Amino acid sequence: MKTIFNSFEEAIQDIQDGMTIMVGGFGLVGIPENLIKALAESGVKDLTVISNNCGVDDWGLGLLLRNKQIKKIIGSYVGENKEFERQVLSGEVEVELIPQGTLAERIRAGGAGIPAFYTPAGVGTPIAEGREVRTFQNKKYLLEYGMTADFSLIRAAKGDKMGNLIYNKTARNFNPMMAAAGKVTIAEVEELYEIGELDPDQIHTPGIYVQHLVVGQQEKRIERLTVSR
Repeated sequence: MKTIFNSFEEAIQDIQDGMTIMVGGFGLVGIPENLIKALAESGVKDLTVISNNCGVDDWGLGLLLRNKQIKKIIGSYVGENKEFERQVLSGEVEVELIPQGTLAERIRAGGAGIPAFYTPAGVGTPIAEGREVRTFQNKKYLLEYGMTADFSLIRAAKGDKMGNLIYNKTARNFNPMMAAAGKVTIAEVEELYEIGELDPDQIHTPGIYVQHLVVGQQEKRIERLTVSR
């Protein structure tokens, strides 16, 4: 049995100033939106956030940016968030941009206990400046390091009381690898099941990677709505 919190505020109570957190999702898809809201209301600050991007101005990680709770962001792109862009250009927040595939692999490596690996992505670009580059079979590769975090905040469609998780379609994105890379993983689930009720063959994240669970419904906002005429 995992710890099952009664509220999102209770679930994030151990996250303190200056910690590093991983936050699942891609844009607004698969983000642990209620855990993020609870963090925004908690006032915790000076966070280093590892996430693909920062969503939009008024939702998801954009709430933490608006409150000036983030010290550094490690991600793949600025995306649709104008406040993120403004803070980066003004020097109010530190940002480390990483090729998306490299970001995913660094998180996966961290969760697998792999300290470092070589990748051709970034060779010959500013990303490689001052970094170790080696040649294998006549091709250059850049050294990258695995990443872990104090806490991983993830979202799943279904979970059981042992922490086994199932994600809905593309909401899998960064969530499974971040679940493995957090020293403490908090899973926000839409539906909680008894042990044995989920089909073992459908499990995406085994419960060994999850320490805490909290149940709640999400708004599931759309980042950009496109309609046909």
